[in-house]
Amino acid sequence: QVQLVESGGGSVQAGGSLRLSCAASGYTGMRYCMGWFRQAPGAEREVVANINTGDSTTYYADSVKGRFTISRDNAKNTLYLQMNSLKPEDTAVYYCAADLRSFLGRCSRYLATYSSWGQGTQVTVSS
Repeated sequence: QVQLVESGGGSVQAGGSLRLSCAASGYTGMRYCMGWFRQAPGAEREVVANINTGDSTTYYADSVKGRFTISRDNAKNTLYLQMNSLKPEDTAVYYCAADLRSFLGRCSRYLATYSSWGQGTQVTVSS
C-alpha cells in the first residue's frame, strides 16, 4: 500500500487557478498509475486525469482537457494537478489515488482499479 496526502485545495473565482499536490509514501515501485478523481455534492466520483509514473502516459477527462495538467515529480514522490481557467462546475472534493499494478502505458479510468486513496481536498469555484 501507499499513503497519499493531498493539499492545495481552496476557494477561487471562476477563471482562476489552483495547484493540487499529492505526497506519496510507503511504496518504492517504479511504474504504476496515479490519478486525480473528484466528487461533487450528489454526484458520483469521476476521473479527472491520470498518469503512468513509468512512462508519463496521461489521460484527461474531456471536461478538463486544455485546462488541467497532471504531472509527477518522481524524485519527490509527489503528484500534481495544475488547474487553470476554473469553472463553477469544477467545484468538488478532489482525491488522489494509486493503482499499484506494474505496467506501462494508459492507466485505468475506473475507480475500482485504484487501491489507495487520499483523504480528499475541497476545491470551490465561485462565479
